[in-house]
Amino acid sequence: MKTESDRVRHSDLDAFLRYGQGQGYHTPHASNARPDEPIKVIGMRRRIAENMAASKRAIPHFTYVDEIDVTALEAMRADLNGARGNRPKLTMLPLLIAAICKTIPAFPMINARYDDEAGVVTRHGAVHLGMATQTDAGLTVPVIRDAQDRNVWQLAAEILRLAEAARANKLTPQEMGGGTLTVTSLGPLGGIATTPVINRPEVAIIGPNKIVERPVFVGDEIVRAKLMNLSISCDHRVVDGWDAASFVQGLKRYLETPVLLFAD
Repeated sequence: MKTESDRVRHSDLDAFLRYGQGQGYHTPHASNARPDEPIKVIGMRRRIAENMAASKRAIPHFTYVDEIDVTALEAMRADLNGARGNRPKLTMLPLLIAAICKTIPAFPMINARYDDEAGVVTRHGAVHLGMATQTDAGLTVPVIRDAQDRNVWQLAAEILRLAEAARANKLTPQEMGGGTLTVTSLGPLGGIATTPVINRPEVAIIGPNKIVERPVFVGDEIVRAKLMNLSISCDHRVVDGWDAASFVQGLKRYLETPVLLFAD
């Protein structure tokens, strides 16, 4: 006759399983893991890897991040898109580029290239703005020539044209070289902050992050605001922290009071 102590209970099974795990035993099962897949790093992906490695080795990076209230900018963007006719839809990017071009004259050290072998920094008068673009072949950086001479609609059209050419692998050498400053954005995938790697021999790269809605205090009231963190990475051999912070404060003035983008 079996007694109570002869019966196998759930607690006994649990204890056995815990003991087995401690001894390195496991219940055999079919693996869902895929086999390892070696991929040779060649072509554009290899050039990207080499350029990024050289940039991090040669350039002492620092990154500054600030929060910008883009509530008014987003409202203005919606109004402009409502009256755009057959012009391309405005995203945040052309408005940001317009603000950069307005701010650059007071901070020429941001729009520069550093030849570290010759020991020469060239501060450029024109803004040839690189636009980091993700493609199936990897990251590429087409250049918007003379961005300072284009209005927001012209910037939007050129952004669209260059992005389409990049994804179709139809960029010309002239459209991929000679940049003086780069903007990189993950769009809606952007996180709280980024620490972008400088596109050598440039000395700065700007990274807008995701726009989020949060409550903020305005005087004694709490209101809903659209906020975006803006990152800038700089070459500390050329750009000081004070300069980077002051440049972003200049950008912030245009982005938080967007009517200034259309003032002379």
